[in-house]
Amino acid sequence: MSSETPRKVLIVSASIGTGHMQAARAIEEYWVQQEPDAEITHVDFLDTDTLSIDNILKDTYIKMIDVFPMLYDLIYKLSKGEHRGGLLQTALSWVLKNRMSKLINKIKPDVLVFTHPFPCGAACILKRQGQINVPIMAILTDFSSHQFWMYQQVDTYFVATEGMVQEMTSCGIEESRIHVSGIPVRRAFFDDAITDYRMGAPVKVLVMGGGLGMGSLESALKRLDDIESIDELVVLAGQNTSLYESLLSLSRNMKTKTTVYGYVSNVSELMRDATLLVTKPGALTCMEAVTMGIPMVFFNAIPGQEDANAELLERRGCARWARDIHNLEDVVTALLINPHRLQHMSIQCRAWHVDGAANIVGDIIAMLDKKDLPKYTGDYMSNLELASEK
Repeated sequence: MSSETPRKVLIVSASIGTGHMQAARAIEEYWVQQEPDAEITHVDFLDTDTLSIDNILKDTYIKMIDVFPMLYDLIYKLSKGEHRGGLLQTALSWVLKNRMSKLINKIKPDVLVFTHPFPCGAACILKRQGQINVPIMAILTDFSSHQFWMYQQVDTYFVATEGMVQEMTSCGIEESRIHVSGIPVRRAFFDDAITDYRMGAPVKVLVMGGGLGMGSLESALKRLDDIESIDELVVLAGQNTSLYESLLSLSRNMKTKTTVYGYVSNVSELMRDATLLVTKPGALTCMEAVTMGIPMVFFNAIPGQEDANAELLERRGCARWARDIHNLEDVVTALLINPHRLQHMSIQCRAWHVDGAANIVGDIIAMLDKKDLPKYTGDYMSNLELASEK
């Protein structure tokens, strides 16, 4: 791209969990390296300080996952598959449509990149109505697909595994629009990756519940505290300040040396220094650990997509899944007394070496350079007003 006409890239994520945000940051980080002159804007589409339908949607979604996981499981299963969940999918997209139109009108991007389906759906409605004509790129940040992502207006999908291609084609998405790229993770996880895993002393276990600090961390810590072979526990409470205070109080009465952090930016360093990662199986955390080469034990998976994540990683030999929190102590103990098993799990992680950010950014740049894709012309808000008058 000519330096006289820097490319305008709009990356849109949503802070429902931190995985979507971290994937977007990985794309932004790598794109800046490849095209320093590009004008890249990254927006958290649900970031608002005002009481709005968008904020209510975000808070309800998070609360449902944390407090009513079986309800979330039911909604997930009912809406998964061809033509299912269409009403809910359309309703969510229409709720967010006006905000998306204003954002696009403000940025005037050459390409739209999404790491969450809700804002992606809003852009697809605008495109279907002829109000925008900008390439739409969708990055799926799980190891299974979902109906919420399925739109004919998406130009290209980027997915984690080959198995997801068949899932999506069965929902009517043409195979030519699906690229198997891997999930994008930030450069620090490549820079700090383990090259030769060895279980040594002290035995340090890193415990994570995702960026929102969910996943029965208190219960997990109490069970890990009973494992004599663990020398130190490091736990991340994420952005959940009340959980942080609760874990800090709990740690003062534990037998095992325990360090509690809130949200941190040096997760790769903490993974590098750990013997084992015990975590809720969010796809981004899983892919970060795979990139690092650290063995994993999963607990308290969110029904639906995290179940699928845990099954895949266990099948690939990168992790073990404690399907019941009461079995967590047994699963972790069995691994810590078997260093060769841990080393094999690390090898299996490193064998699955994929640079999702590099693959995605490289493909998008190549498509934009090769094709005569439409650029921003006119005023999208005017188009919206015209459409509403018809």
